[in-house]
Amino acid sequence: MAALDLSGRHALVTGASGGIGHAIASALAQSGARVALHGKTMADAQAGVAALPPVCRQRCVPIAADLAVSGQGLKLAQEAEMLLGQLDIVVLNASTQTRCAFEALEEAHFQREIQVNLLAGYQLLQHAAPAMAARGWGRILTIGSVQQVRPNPALTVYAATKAAQLNLTLNLAKLYARSGVTVNNLAPGLIDTERNADLKADSNAYRDLLDRIPAGQAGTPQDCAWAALMLCSQAGRYITGVDLMVDGGLHLP
Repeated sequence: MAALDLSGRHALVTGASGGIGHAIASALAQSGARVALHGKTMADAQAGVAALPPVCRQRCVPIAADLAVSGQGLKLAQEAEMLLGQLDIVVLNASTQTRCAFEALEEAHFQREIQVNLLAGYQLLQHAAPAMAARGWGRILTIGSVQQVRPNPALTVYAATKAAQLNLTLNLAKLYARSGVTVNNLAPGLIDTERNADLKADSNAYRDLLDRIPAGQAGTPQDCAWAALMLCSQAGRYITGVDLMVDGGLHLP
């Protein structure tokens, strides 16, 4: 259990006011880390902190940034450093998606997904990763999607941004491997979150979706949080450049 102890470490988790990001922020805080819990607005972030267990709430601070706005990724990294002193762990979970047919997707939606899902995180890591390397310890975890390998025709741009993010992760893993910094990707499948709540509206279609998952069920945010904790702690010190599927086998052919 000592390998999972994050006492003295400082983490930023983006998109952490709910869902997978919230579960990861909670797991890191429960293991001793001080966590900057990011929300799109300060109200979102404060609500995310308030929803944590008391022991985790004491170790978390709310931080806000609209990552759809140019330059906010860098600003978020700088503000998190000011709040925490330094960043040892960065989890890039924030994302946006537009469900629609390929032919109907508007350029504004394309640009928004590129900005939130890829560019903001790129700029954040440009600031945070070199400082981690200079200190000789760091953990970077990007949250991808099973759609990297099982693309959904209704989420063409989202799938493309997640595939691009994975490529960035692999590049950075090789770049920083000798600096004590690990860089990995965690790719969830169907996770029971508010974002996917609408999929349950058609019970027959949802049952068909579950039947395509070898495990036969949706995952939970906690399933992702346990895996994230391992990769963000000393337990994952020799794991870098990994694309870890947390999907019940959905990625399998």
